[in-house]
Amino acid sequence: MILETERLILRPWEERDATDLFQYASVPEVGTIAGWPVHTSVENSREIIKSVFSAPETYAIVLKETMQPVGSIGLMIGSASHVGIPDTEAEIGYWIGVPYWGRGLIPEVVREMMRYGFDDLNLEKMWCGYFDGNTKSQRVQEKCGFRYHRTKENVPCALEGVLGTEYITCLSKSEWISFK
Repeated sequence: MILETERLILRPWEERDATDLFQYASVPEVGTIAGWPVHTSVENSREIIKSVFSAPETYAIVLKETMQPVGSIGLMIGSASHVGIPDTEAEIGYWIGVPYWGRGLIPEVVREMMRYGFDDLNLEKMWCGYFDGNTKSQRVQEKCGFRYHRTKENVPCALEGVLGTEYITCLSKSEWISFK
């Protein structure tokens, strides 16, 4: 599946993307705040592509102007989510490289994933989350209409043995229809 927005293409990750992935995923500001460990090598990024980014509904965020991946977004449907939801619901997860922060690219791509999930996959509800201190992700969720649902304490973070606080937000299909 390939999805498209005004400035972006969403397509499956490919092993040949490992160098581009490493460029952005090796930066501590990206992974740590999102709750995953920084990538340590191009080979590590290649393994992530094969093991994690090969999951269904996981996409490289590709800039149309360069045709290079600069981030990732995915839908974790039902039991694939860590939120504990039925198969009629999905969690959205995303990140983008630091040079692209503040350009409105993530809200653009999240809105496309919401459209795809609600219109094409007929999902009933979408969930999202952000760790304490990740105000950029919090703002994306607010811009896209997600509403606070609950707080999860002691959630494992990027660093071994470190636990954090995660805020869970959600949006129903009917709320999305009236929000858009």
